[in-house]
Amino acid sequence: MSENLIDAQFQKCPIPVLRAAKALRGMQPGEKLRVLATDPAALADFREFCKTTGHALIATSESKGVYSISVKCGGAP
Repeated sequence: MSENLIDAQFQKCPIPVLRAAKALRGMQPGEKLRVLATDPAALADFREFCKTTGHALIATSESKGVYSISVKCGGAP
């Protein structure tokens, strides 16, 4: 199963989360989405987003100021 990718670098929050939410609406449960963001607030935003929507935050990492956030689609909340 492939992983969908959203490049949201240099976009301020909440734009990365809003773009992810839109993409996840078109995905099947179990599919994975990876978001690249440069706004450090994205990490907290995605934690809260996943907690309230039923999606799973499966990994986060940071390299040279770019945050990689992986989310597994949990279906409709």
